[in-house]
Amino acid sequence: MTQAVVSANAPALAISDLRKVYDNGVQALKGVSLEVAPGDFFALLGPNGAGKSTLIGIVSSLVNKSAGEVEVFGVNLSRHRDDALRLIGLVPQEINFNMFEKPLDILVNYAGFYGVPRAEALVRAEEELKRAQLWDKAQMMSRTLSGGMKRRLMIARAMMTRPRLLILDEPTAGVDIEIRRGMWKTLKDINAAGTTIILTTHYLEEAESLCRNLAIIDHGIIVEQGPMRSLLAKLDVEGFLFDIDGDLPAQLPGIEGAVLLAQDSHTLDLDMPRAMDLNRVFDALNQAGIRVRSMRTKSNRLEELFVRMTGNSDASKEQAA
Repeated sequence: MTQAVVSANAPALAISDLRKVYDNGVQALKGVSLEVAPGDFFALLGPNGAGKSTLIGIVSSLVNKSAGEVEVFGVNLSRHRDDALRLIGLVPQEINFNMFEKPLDILVNYAGFYGVPRAEALVRAEEELKRAQLWDKAQMMSRTLSGGMKRRLMIARAMMTRPRLLILDEPTAGVDIEIRRGMWKTLKDINAAGTTIILTTHYLEEAESLCRNLAIIDHGIIVEQGPMRSLLAKLDVEGFLFDIDGDLPAQLPGIEGAVLLAQDSHTLDLDMPRAMDLNRVFDALNQAGIRVRSMRTKSNRLEELFVRMTGNSDASKEQAA
């Protein structure tokens, strides 16, 4: 069989009418189609059981599809499986390396499985461990690493084959916000260097911070996809919190079209249409003798979009999952 030709102009990932029906009759995917552009940082969002893991499993050849086509940089996964998989790096949700191996050995051995000569693998391992801020841990037993370090080690391992497409399935699940933000920087650096990234996450703040485009999947169907900014612009309501100097008056001013409530004696909670001029709100507050010290966005806009698209009122619970 001839080797597939990788196309620099083709989408990093092109999925057409992808379907998956399990033996028990469950339809996990019901005709999913989407494209991810080369160099993109793409978010795949959806509640538990929506089909995210099945989709990722099919793309990484861990799950057999029922129908449809998958291409990676123009390489058809069905016809040229090995060539397509050489272009992909996968970081699964579960920690799945040998805890009694050293990080350097984990990376070098992984590269060896893909035919990378040991001398080259050692050079790459040093580069990736330094990028993951793990070089000083290179000779320690991996079981001694913190949870965040183990996550970064998995990303470094996936990068050892120099994938053109990196897929991350819940990479920051279970780590605290400080570690998560450190991992965000690593992923941004990888993407800036030219690697296309697809991210599945329950942390909607993460997707909004990192990703330029997204697709929302629910019950095996893509319910929304497109540029992050365009999708967020569809929200017709914005929420703000105002920190107030001094105490609030007993009677708050009425603002037509907006809802203004006292969250506590020094904080105002505002919901207003996106089209409303915020200066109207400030004018009303000033006339009521209320001085605003600072303001901040009340809610995660992407979470609101997620709830609307999936009809899932438990999105906040999803984030903690």
